[in-house]
Amino acid sequence: MKSALLPFLLLTASIAFGQSAPPSGVSSEWDIRKLLDSLDVEAQHLKPIIDQVKPESWAAKGASSTYIAQWKAAQAELRYLLSSSEALSRQPEKLTSALDTYFRMQAMESTVSSVVEGVRKYQNPALANLMQSALGENNANRDRLRQYVQDLAAQKEQELQVADREAQRCRDSLVRQPAAKKAVQK
Repeated sequence: MKSALLPFLLLTASIAFGQSAPPSGVSSEWDIRKLLDSLDVEAQHLKPIIDQVKPESWAAKGASSTYIAQWKAAQAELRYLLSSSEALSRQPEKLTSALDTYFRMQAMESTVSSVVEGVRKYQNPALANLMQSALGENNANRDRLRQYVQDLAAQKEQELQVADREAQRCRDSLVRQPAAKKAVQK
């Protein structure tokens, strides 16, 4: 019984501590950290540009007050993206952190794109173009992050399948063992 359980425990421990070899499709930790550094740099380029936006003054030009909420949301999304990226950098093998970073990036891009139209119409078309350009700088990072999330999810699925097969094999082995004889009481 102990010998049948040992391979399962070793496999489980190896998966739990991240010592299993990643499939060839998953980027290395070093590559992901470089990607996240690049993503952070590009996001930091966007911050001073967003700070130049003044949606409060747009009302006099007929703009909706919702632009103020969108601008504040864009600032918040940028902070959330940077925070999420930092968490992923600390634990690049964590799928939930990778997904959070990717979704935060999408939310930030969507929110900033909405603000760009207001900037173009009510403030300064050149500033809007600058915002659009800064967003475009991160396209390659977004695509690489999306690919990493897909590869990491595939790796985690593979690990779960291996662990499940091994658990099933161990269960079968335990079930096939003869039952222990009951001790006769006097």
